[in-house]
Amino acid sequence: MDEKHYLSPLFEPRSVAIIGATERDNALGAILVRNMLGAGFKGALHAVNPKYDSVQGVPCFAHIGDVPGKVDLAVIATPAGSVPGLIDECGRAGVKVAAVLSAGFGESGTLGAQLEEDTVHIARQYGMRVLGPNSLGVARPLLGLNATFAGSQPIAGSIGFVSQSGALCAAVLDYARPNQVGFSNVISLGVSAELDFGEILDYLVWDFRTEAILVYIEGIRDARRFLSAIRAAARAKPVMVLKVGRHPVGSRAAQAHTGAVTGDDAVFDAALRRSGVIRLNTLTQLFSGLKGLFVHFRPRGNRLAIITNGGGPGVMAADRAGDLGIELARLAPDTIAHLEELLPSHSRVDNPIDLIGDSSPERYASALQTLLQDEHVDGVLCLLSPLAMSQPSEVARRVVELAKGSDKPILTCWLGDDACLEAREIFRQARIPSLRTPESAVDLFSHISSYYRNQQLLTQVPAPLEYEKAPLRELARSMIESALKAHRTVLRRHEAIALLAAFHIPVTELRVVHSPAEGIEAAMHFGFPVDIKPDAALAGTRLQHLAGRHNLASTVALHLAYEELTSQLKQQLPAELAAGMCIEPSWQSPYTRELMLRVWRDPVFGPVIGIGERSLDPNYWPDRAVGLPPLNAFLVRDLLHSTHAERMLGALDGMPAADLDALEHTLLRVSDIICEMPWIRSLEINPLCVDDRGLQVADARIEIGELPRSAGRYDHMAIHPYPSNLIYPWQLKDGALITIRPIKPEDAEMNQAFVRKLSPETKYFRFMSALRELSPSLLAKLTQIDYDRELAFIATHITEGSEIQIGVCRYTTNPDGFSCEFAIVVDDTYQHSGLGRKLMEVLVTTAWQRGLQTMKGEFLANNERMLRFVERIGFVLRNDPEDKTIKHGTLDLAKANQAA
Repeated sequence: MDEKHYLSPLFEPRSVAIIGATERDNALGAILVRNMLGAGFKGALHAVNPKYDSVQGVPCFAHIGDVPGKVDLAVIATPAGSVPGLIDECGRAGVKVAAVLSAGFGESGTLGAQLEEDTVHIARQYGMRVLGPNSLGVARPLLGLNATFAGSQPIAGSIGFVSQSGALCAAVLDYARPNQVGFSNVISLGVSAELDFGEILDYLVWDFRTEAILVYIEGIRDARRFLSAIRAAARAKPVMVLKVGRHPVGSRAAQAHTGAVTGDDAVFDAALRRSGVIRLNTLTQLFSGLKGLFVHFRPRGNRLAIITNGGGPGVMAADRAGDLGIELARLAPDTIAHLEELLPSHSRVDNPIDLIGDSSPERYASALQTLLQDEHVDGVLCLLSPLAMSQPSEVARRVVELAKGSDKPILTCWLGDDACLEAREIFRQARIPSLRTPESAVDLFSHISSYYRNQQLLTQVPAPLEYEKAPLRELARSMIESALKAHRTVLRRHEAIALLAAFHIPVTELRVVHSPAEGIEAAMHFGFPVDIKPDAALAGTRLQHLAGRHNLASTVALHLAYEELTSQLKQQLPAELAAGMCIEPSWQSPYTRELMLRVWRDPVFGPVIGIGERSLDPNYWPDRAVGLPPLNAFLVRDLLHSTHAERMLGALDGMPAADLDALEHTLLRVSDIICEMPWIRSLEINPLCVDDRGLQVADARIEIGELPRSAGRYDHMAIHPYPSNLIYPWQLKDGALITIRPIKPEDAEMNQAFVRKLSPETKYFRFMSALRELSPSLLAKLTQIDYDRELAFIATHITEGSEIQIGVCRYTTNPDGFSCEFAIVVDDTYQHSGLGRKLMEVLVTTAWQRGLQTMKGEFLANNERMLRFVERIGFVLRNDPEDKTIKHGTLDLAKANQAA
């Protein structure tokens, strides 16, 4: 990986110029110079203002172009109207990054939006990056960089803090300093006109000094980049997100502040769950989270033990644990017996453990030590009320000593103030979280333990899916294109059912008829009872009285229903009469559960899938679980688990359990439809009937729309789905047929078997170590990839009905954004078969088509076979200047593709 990130000039500038620096007290330019000097910036600091020769002792120049040497970072603190011209001057002077702290841009109206557009346009002409406008600035305490106008100097630490709100940023810094919370980087995005969350998070992932990340969000501009970056971050480091705008009034306020779209909060919550991060809801939780991140708090589970010297605080903590789904640890019999011997007879031994008000430091320490030794306890919350005999400071010292010898997390909450000041300082020095209230302490345990639970979800390897027939994509596409050609944006009912059937979703069998006689003929074919529904493309929400008639048991009932529906259509939708009616057999099962499945477009994250118990009122859907496609089997089960409907799907009194496999299959296929049919704007299956024998779609409505001409295959998706368009059949020299395709999470077991089978020499040359097999975390990293920023192709063939992996190659985009690192390994049996060259051909072509310019590799100098192989492809090799056992190779992707 490259030594320098392309955003290093922003976070690690060697020279900084403050444009608008001034001697005027409390002016923005004066505060910036003062903060930079106070932080002890280790690089070159310049001031720019034609009115001064120096500002606070810093040399001052009339224009940015007059500053000697190259300027990495220009900080602009002048009125909004002057910014576009100053950006042009910076570009001509070779400035790499500009941080615009001025307000009055897109958040302020039409004129400000034009200034913002001009600023970004000019910067891009020079290849310059822009932070802000309306930003508080950027700080990297380790370098003495404090290009902010915050009132407090941040101290060095390991937390990367990204915020859309400058005011919140300043508040956090003011809180952090007296609490000894340190930061690796502090970034205020402002309105994110050019630099947004995605690229900033990419840098924090790359930055080894950042060990945890805290993010404050009001709205997202680029959902794909944001999710890609935050998922990558969560795989590497703890990430906490405080997202505001959970309710409509808050959303409007957030949008007015930053100009970013907030979208549906339930969808945002689903996106964060999918990303493996912790979501915070209040500023109090953020401050508590800062303490947890700073002390590297690492719970192993969510079984909490509570120890207290007063019953009230213990009950408060237990109540909050119940609210959050935190399990109170069930103590082992030996633990209970030991506590009964230790404590007075009237003490409470059940969890929470009440030590009684006269508890001594010795009793407190003995009880805590007993709990820490219990295998059923994952963490302990220590509560103390400052009674006359409590000795808060001495108890704190005993807790600190016990914490040194335990690998379990300990949280503390010493209630009160004056009597507990010394104890809190003892905990701060020992890096043990100390909270003010029992509820906030439990919140902290919940939030940080949820990170590790989410990490387990993120790294789960779903079981392989059963082989299924490929969907009839071209048939589905032709139906959509025919409807659009006829200027229809809603599919007729039989078209919607046929599209679902093309993706092998169980649907009702139907016939479209245009007269009562045809209807009766169709009913005789199916057998009574039957349903009749209009085939019309109903705009908006389907009206109940046009939704059809059900369980018609005779020709007379069918004839009357046909005439009634025809009459209503003639009055309300006469243009749809020609579409006819749909006749279908009634779904009959005594064990039916009716669900509703919907797909809609969120303004931020695009397609969203919702499922839950059926609601007759389409505008009121209290039971819904929301997920972002693409889904796999594991994610589907997690989605169903989030609904109240899950309970009614199980075995009930007199009813067998519903067929969950059929429901899972349908959700997976709906996910496929959304990924592969970008024309779909909304889809509703209502009702979705499921019983113990299977599932059937009883009714469906699909809304469609034209695509932009420049739209890519998956541009409508916030999370890049499996790129099925990159599957290639190929033939080895001996005639054997193989498949080259992108890797999937479900390939984990096959990938592990492939690595185990490699010879020790091949393993050593690939991994530069003598590993025997892949660790679970490495296996998840290699198979659960983000197709937007990396790609791995595997070569497989079918042997005795099973798919076997025989080769793999991959690339990962570097932080510079235009180069990538590659790796390749082929099964020993298939070397010299041409497979390696074919894999590289596919990899190189794909990387070039995705806009990358160079491919890089690192090889052992004694791996002569690999060195000859990459040289034939076109790699230019050079020796590592510090390690003679390593060679580096670089391939120009444009030249390589021209040669191919």
